[in-house]
Amino acid sequence: MSSRRSRFEIYVDILTEIMNGTKKPTKIMYAANLSYQPLKHILQSLLDQGLIEEEDGKIKDKRTKVKYGLTQKGLNVVRYYSKAKDLVEVSNPKDLD
Repeated sequence: MSSRRSRFEIYVDILTEIMNGTKKPTKIMYAANLSYQPLKHILQSLLDQGLIEEEDGKIKDKRTKVKYGLTQKGLNVVRYYSKAKDLVEVSNPKDLD
């Protein structure tokens, strides 16, 4: 069985990290095990879909500190995914035979 995550799983991992309080892009990047460029595209996609929102960031050293928060729609996605995963979780691969 492949250990690679699907694009959907990566999106849910990012949403879960934000739900758990990881708000800054760099921390999300490390928690989700991604490089910056893919993360940047995924965050923009999540924003466009209304799953996350930008929170007010303070300007420090001429840089805006962007933080992200989960919208109700994003929270629903995480909940539904977790529930579906729990329903189909196979604890032992031999159970598939």
